[in-house]
Amino acid sequence: MRLGVLLLVLFTTEAFSGDPARGRAIVTNRQVGLCLLCHSGPFPEERFQGDLAPDLRGVGGRYSVAELRERLLHPEKMNPRTIMPSYSRTEGLNRVTPNLRDKPLLTGEQIEDVVAFLATLK
Repeated sequence: MRLGVLLLVLFTTEAFSGDPARGRAIVTNRQVGLCLLCHSGPFPEERFQGDLAPDLRGVGGRYSVAELRERLLHPEKMNPRTIMPSYSRTEGLNRVTPNLRDKPLLTGEQIEDVVAFLATLK
C-alpha cells in the first residue's frame, strides 16, 4: 500500500473515530444536522420526523462505517437523483443561502460523530 493511501485510510477511519452521543445530538437537532426534515428513526421524543428519505432504523446493520461516511460526503454517488445534500462539499452547489456559501453543512468532526451514531443503529 502506498504511503499516501495508508495515511488517508488512517486519517479517515482511525484518527477521527466519532462520538455516538454527539452524533445523535446532531442528527436530532433541526438547526444543525437537519436529518429529521427528511428521515425518521428511533427518536420517540422527536415530533414531526420526515418521510421523504429512508428510515434510519437499522442503517448501521445495512451499511459499513465507510459506506455511511460516503453517504454523508457524496450521497449522489449512491443515488444520482438524491435530494440529500453533501454535508462537506462547498463548491458546485445551487441555491445556497448566502450565510452558508463556502461553508460545509457539518465539520469533519461532526460528520464522524454522525457516522459513529448511525453505526450504532443496528
